[in-house]
Amino acid sequence: MSLTPQQLVEIANEYGSPLYVYDTQSIESQYKKLTTAFQNVNAKFFYACKALSNINILKFLHSLGSNLDCVSINEVRLGLMAGFSAEQIIYTPNCVDFSEIEACKDLGVHINIDNISILEQFGNKFGNTYPVCIRINPHIMAGGNMKISTGHIDSKFGISIHQLRHIQRVVKSTGLVINGLHMHTGSEIKDIEVFIRSLDILLDIAHDFPNLIFLDLGSGFKVPYQDGDYSTDLVTLARRVKETFDAFEAEYKRTFEIWFEPGKFLVSESGTLVVKANVVKQTTATTFVGVNSGFNHLIRPMFYDAYHKISNLSAPDGPERIYTVVGHLCETDTFAWDRKINEVHEGDYLAFHNTGAYGFEMSSSFNSRCRPAEVLVYQGKSHLIREREEFKDLLHKQVECNIFNKI
Repeated sequence: MSLTPQQLVEIANEYGSPLYVYDTQSIESQYKKLTTAFQNVNAKFFYACKALSNINILKFLHSLGSNLDCVSINEVRLGLMAGFSAEQIIYTPNCVDFSEIEACKDLGVHINIDNISILEQFGNKFGNTYPVCIRINPHIMAGGNMKISTGHIDSKFGISIHQLRHIQRVVKSTGLVINGLHMHTGSEIKDIEVFIRSLDILLDIAHDFPNLIFLDLGSGFKVPYQDGDYSTDLVTLARRVKETFDAFEAEYKRTFEIWFEPGKFLVSESGTLVVKANVVKQTTATTFVGVNSGFNHLIRPMFYDAYHKISNLSAPDGPERIYTVVGHLCETDTFAWDRKINEVHEGDYLAFHNTGAYGFEMSSSFNSRCRPAEVLVYQGKSHLIREREEFKDLLHKQVECNIFNKI
């Protein structure tokens, strides 16, 4: 995050808090890391917009040359509104009604199918008229947490690699054209060998599908969340991918595009959730800092036991104290236990770092608390990209029944 504490305080003073702030300079830097690392590989990158789908973020990534990975029809519609062409969008649904897949087919985007039932329905209805990709579950355990691991044997995602014969029968009987194979084993992957194992599996399967254009390895690139942490070694990964592809091409005279779907990697470090310290509360065992936010704005610490660095923007050079940082919800609502933070006083602004991914996107109105505003910093200037919710927004779409007036 390149924004200074003073800049973030000024933005919070202008727009209020709690507030999500996104720095486009960070997003561009991350995107350039990808394109530079893979410059000698026939690679395409599809931003996984479930991480952060504000249309301004989508427009910015489109301007950088990114493609788009979507998991719902509304994400597809947002992508098209943001300027992405249908050819630039891949749609990977899970457990959706077939009508949604048909609707995305009508929009002309790439479709990635992850279960036999839907594959069969699609093939029976459309035959060889609309190529599709198949998502394979390789039964590889990967990712920083069980809740973000998607390629293991008990995962709901993908068609088991052991069902390859079933896939082949469906393709043969319906005439389906398979133009891509896909795997995504999880998030926060530390070991690049996971990607190479996935690629080896896909290349082995590729022999059975003569119309393949691309192999999609999903993503899972790791970003650092705390001091001493590290990112996925993209340069080494790109070199290993190229070596694997070169060996395959030399032996089998076939080549493919390689697709990746980075989400968190591109936007996580760009985001800061700025909150205000409401109370500093001393108990017999703990000093709490209670802030004007909660897991309704940032659920990752409660949901995934995720670590987010917390800093005092108002007094970044003060002496360190140990605090437990909690929210203002009527629920156990803890952001951090026994965390060293520069001394906090009531009214100080605090920053939760690395919140660009799955921060606002997973927010809610729990406790009838309103969602925060979002601000984008572009070329040094701040721009409001989502208004702060108000009380009236909580009632929006609610329908009052007059039946109770008679009671």
